[in-house]
Amino acid sequence: MLFHSIEFAFFLPIVFILYWFVTNKKIKVQNTLLLIVSYIFYGWWDWRFLSLIAFSSFVDFFVGVKLKHTQNDKQRKLLLLISIIVNLGFLGFFKYFNFFAENFSQAFTLLGQPISVARLNIVLPVGISFYTFQTLSYSIDVYRRKLEPTTDIIAFFAFVSFFPQLVAGPIERATNLLPQFYKKREFDHNNAVDGMRQILWGLFKKVVIADNCAIFVNDIFANYTTYSGSTLLLGTFFFAFQIYGDFSGYSDIAIGTANLFGFKLMRNFAFPYFSRDIAEFWRRWHISLSTWFRDYLYIPLGGSKGSVLKKVRNLFIIFVVSGFWHGANWTFIVWGGLNAVYFLPLMLLKKNRKNTNSVAEGRFIPNLKDLFQMGITFFLTSIAWIFFRAKSIPIALNYIAKIFSISLFSVPEKIADMSYILIFLFIFIIIEWAQREKQHALEFDEIKIHRSLRWVIYSSIFTLIFLYLGDHHEFIYFQF
Repeated sequence: MLFHSIEFAFFLPIVFILYWFVTNKKIKVQNTLLLIVSYIFYGWWDWRFLSLIAFSSFVDFFVGVKLKHTQNDKQRKLLLLISIIVNLGFLGFFKYFNFFAENFSQAFTLLGQPISVARLNIVLPVGISFYTFQTLSYSIDVYRRKLEPTTDIIAFFAFVSFFPQLVAGPIERATNLLPQFYKKREFDHNNAVDGMRQILWGLFKKVVIADNCAIFVNDIFANYTTYSGSTLLLGTFFFAFQIYGDFSGYSDIAIGTANLFGFKLMRNFAFPYFSRDIAEFWRRWHISLSTWFRDYLYIPLGGSKGSVLKKVRNLFIIFVVSGFWHGANWTFIVWGGLNAVYFLPLMLLKKNRKNTNSVAEGRFIPNLKDLFQMGITFFLTSIAWIFFRAKSIPIALNYIAKIFSISLFSVPEKIADMSYILIFLFIFIIIEWAQREKQHALEFDEIKIHRSLRWVIYSSIFTLIFLYLGDHHEFIYFQF
């Protein structure tokens, strides 16, 4: 079920009414309702994969219960290993089997021993990378004794399948989200209003910004050999905004929807394109995944401690694994490695924590240094996105080579057709810039912003969403 579909427009208010007015605010009943509607939400896409998420949930619930009553270190490690094998086993089978099979076959072919490897015709379950990491964090935290294991199976299953963030995050930690299923939730008008605002802005990002950028991105990347370097560069920038609007838009809708039901999800994006270096960008982009890899992979490997060689090793491991998490293609691995290369000088010079505050804090107009740093960071990030979007490494390299040809200095083709999205992007950037110190772009100070002006903004955004809510484009991150 898509957030911007007519089905969800009926689904959400029905669930809201049942949750607050029929369940009588009883925690057990509310959690049961959330579990049922979450499975309906997920099963709307393909009911067959409900068994997969249910089995994964059961395994980790069972592991948690057993860990609670087990003090023997070897037995505890075995239980954690079961959780890791089951979760990563499912993920590896559905997402990476064909990738490894094909590369295994190609490796033997290069050695002069061609072999035939069967390729499975399997569908990748939507959101498997997200809920796998979410439930896995529970087992790891219980094993580390950072979290008391639950005996409430309904609460745990609802935590794993919580529909607002089930298929594309944020990837919630059990330490943050699971305890919220134990507490009585009281309806908070202010939280609900703020949630509706964030949902509205998320829909604007997805429908108006991302989906309109996608029209030109799809055409330019599919026919890049026929376009000039200037058009390809513009297509690269459009994709940067497409993936940002698409993915952060989903996160905004998820966080806003969770607010309606009395839950607080972690922030997943913090205006990343206003970053002054790559390190700051990765503190602001897909925060739930970045911090997941930091806590469960980077730090256990040694993090930034030890020799320079170990630091570099750990840096490349976390970025390459992050790239591979996104998809079973060498393009994603190169994308991750390229970001590691960007990050490396900052780490070696110990400047990766230099920019931790908001850019031009307290000022509307940034200085030239801020503008230059943001421009360079955005450009480098956009070039890396080419590998993320391209179907193969040779295509990405040819695309980049053509950007830096003499045709870069020509007028982009179809620039007149692109004028409307350029105007939307300009307005979008101005609004996000003005609100960059807020949690989201429609978080208004009601004392400073008069109600009539707020409603003009809401109405304008709603009208644009309605006008461009044509063909439903799936969220990009559904494929991961």
